[in-house]
Amino acid sequence: MSETTYQLIATGVYFAAMLAIGYYAYTRTRNIDGYMLAERGLHPAVAALSANAADMSGWLLMGLPGAIYASGLIESWIAIGLTIGAWLNWKFVAPRLRAYTEIAGDSITIPSYFGRRLRDRTNVLRVVAALVILAFFTFYVSSGMVAAGKFFESSFGWTYLHGVLLVAAITLVYTLFGGFLGATLTDVAQGLLMFAALVAVPIVAVFKVGSPGEIADGARAVNPDVFNLFAGDDGAGLLALSIFSTAAWGLGYFGQPHIIVRFMALRTPADAHYGRIVSTTWMIITALGAITTALIGIAYFNGPDPAKQIDDPETVFLLLSQIFFHPLVAGFVLAAVLAAIMSTMSSQLVVCSSALVEDLVNLTGRKASDKALLVYGRIGVLVVALVGLVLALDPDSAILELVAFAWAGFGAAFGPIVLLSLYWRRLTAHGALAGMIVGAVTVFVWGNIDSLSDRMYEILPGFLLNLLVAVVVSLAQRTDEPGIGEEFDRMERDLARDRGDIDLTAAP
Repeated sequence: MSETTYQLIATGVYFAAMLAIGYYAYTRTRNIDGYMLAERGLHPAVAALSANAADMSGWLLMGLPGAIYASGLIESWIAIGLTIGAWLNWKFVAPRLRAYTEIAGDSITIPSYFGRRLRDRTNVLRVVAALVILAFFTFYVSSGMVAAGKFFESSFGWTYLHGVLLVAAITLVYTLFGGFLGATLTDVAQGLLMFAALVAVPIVAVFKVGSPGEIADGARAVNPDVFNLFAGDDGAGLLALSIFSTAAWGLGYFGQPHIIVRFMALRTPADAHYGRIVSTTWMIITALGAITTALIGIAYFNGPDPAKQIDDPETVFLLLSQIFFHPLVAGFVLAAVLAAIMSTMSSQLVVCSSALVEDLVNLTGRKASDKALLVYGRIGVLVVALVGLVLALDPDSAILELVAFAWAGFGAAFGPIVLLSLYWRRLTAHGALAGMIVGAVTVFVWGNIDSLSDRMYEILPGFLLNLLVAVVVSLAQRTDEPGIGEEFDRMERDLARDRGDIDLTAAP
């Protein structure tokens, strides 16, 4: 059989596994709470692996190795920032959000949590948050479809449209029927596949290319600053600002709905501790795998043989896997790239569906049965997927450029509000709404002015201004909504009991 045939077989096996998991989740999903949040029954390891897979997309397997290959370890600051941000998110957000969302009216979405936690009787905050989710995630889903189309076009010689339609159809089917549980379980399988690929490729490549010392010498021969975390032509001040700005990607974690919704689905707040260990371990090992692969690629592809040199740095991971593995195994490595793309898409589709049903349809006041809401949820997945598909039909669209912009938008619009709502009882609905709007507008304006965005990632000013405005407006109101203080105290008391800090038999 040809190399392409082996790779197609591996891809077919991967697709079949995703559909089988989706069917299993479908048989376990009986109501809207199960469809949107798996009835708060996720094992922490499942939550951690699914959150990581939903987070990383194709950046971990293609973007990060490509950046390191092109510029050296100076580009690893984004991975450092993301790893620190993920650890902080699991440490300081996960347990409190799990406890508080259940106390605040058993909220199953981020907008509904904001509305109930802050007693927003007008529902304006909830609607605005839902619309922000729909707007950003529709483009996010579309960017995944564009990436999938280009993947099949470059890997198998398919037409761009056929690649888009195939990946869109497979992802839509297992998400449409399996809901949050389907997306989560497939994310776990995809996270494990990504992990295996990022461990196997650099290990095998080291044995094929040479000793670690020889690889390091070869990489330095190409780029003397390849191992310098602080390389750059700018002055010390500008370099420090650039590094800090890049590492600020980690701030985005606090506001990413498709990631923090996993915290809400944990069995108990105490599960966040184990989830943090699993998540951080996965991120460190996979990031090291991606970086090591890039360094090996520098030494291998820039040797005396000009035929080995590559044009696109982002293909270094794929090319090394195709060179050093049997075509069938290389096919599963290619499937890992699809896994990265599809895991992100499925998670975003479920969150969009939740925003449509829970935060927009339910606010109309119409009463609906669990069965009807389940149907509405699946219709929501279908609608968002179809809109994303239409946007992805143009292979030359600039949608992929919006991924970093959308990450900043969510981080700056939602991140400070999530943190304040969990740690500051004085936050008000007006303060949250004002901060959310200021954060989102700052990201939009800053991100579209080259002289500003070239020096500092827009998430940093957006995050800080949101935080400032939310605090100032909340303090200016000086209102004390009944019940907020009691719920806040109950959340902290429940967390203390969960940690064993107070006697479980004590009076509430």
